[in-house]
Amino acid sequence: MKIALIQQSNTANHTENLAKLELNIRSCAAKGAELIVLQELHNGLYFCQTEDPTVFEQAETIPGTSTEKFGKMAKELGIVLVLSLFEKRAVGLYHNTAVVIEKDGTIAGKYRKMHIPDDPAYYEKFYFTPGDLGFEPIQTSVGKLGVLVCWDQWYPEAARLMAMAGAEILIYPTAIGWESTDSDDEKQRQNEAWITVQRGHAVANGLHVITCNRIGYEADPSGVTNGIQFWGNSFVVGPQSEIIVEASNDKEENIIIEIDLNRSETVRRMWPFFRDRRIDSFGDLTKRWREE
Repeated sequence: MKIALIQQSNTANHTENLAKLELNIRSCAAKGAELIVLQELHNGLYFCQTEDPTVFEQAETIPGTSTEKFGKMAKELGIVLVLSLFEKRAVGLYHNTAVVIEKDGTIAGKYRKMHIPDDPAYYEKFYFTPGDLGFEPIQTSVGKLGVLVCWDQWYPEAARLMAMAGAEILIYPTAIGWESTDSDDEKQRQNEAWITVQRGHAVANGLHVITCNRIGYEADPSGVTNGIQFWGNSFVVGPQSEIIVEASNDKEENIIIEIDLNRSETVRRMWPFFRDRRIDSFGDLTKRWREE
């Protein structure tokens, strides 16, 4: 299967962002991409650097404006699209939601981000209610997609549950970067940890992992921090954590690569982790902590 990741910078102008996305999607489709993955909250800026009630005006219903626009594009181009939207579910109830659009333009399924961070410059708990759809893969014409979102990528349990439900590939729309006051050594540690943990998910589950991160500098509207420099480095790794392709950390890129989903069967025969899991001894994983 030929897949594409669109790593782009955004501004506060949603119209311009969407126009650039459309050009990039059409370019990837013209080069044969069957599955195209977009970054987290791709329509606008990463607004979670501050807690601002007016931002809720950016939220939209699903189905809604974006799913209709991208649905028409997917149908015209014959592609599967992975979107990341600010969902307005009801008055006062909002989610960070990934939506998969099928080749016929319909919604194949959605996933609501389960793990919600609350850190300096990443105040997502102010905006997003934790997901309630569980860790369920989405069946599409190109395979069963285990779609998760950003902060979910640090949790091996999320990846494992997707794999156990039959996901054939793990996909992470992402928005992560550096705060400029961090030292160069600290920035490198953060970036390497981010890549390493996801490569671990690929190995532990015998699956390809696709991660699409945004790029560019976005200022903190409050001035409390020095803003975020999103580090890009979008990548695809194989079932043995082999890096198939990796984008830069300083420029916009469309990555197009062909992967063989059948490798999971080969790798799982060599490394039968699912066979040897001691499920009889894992009950404490559902506890917050194990007390002495």
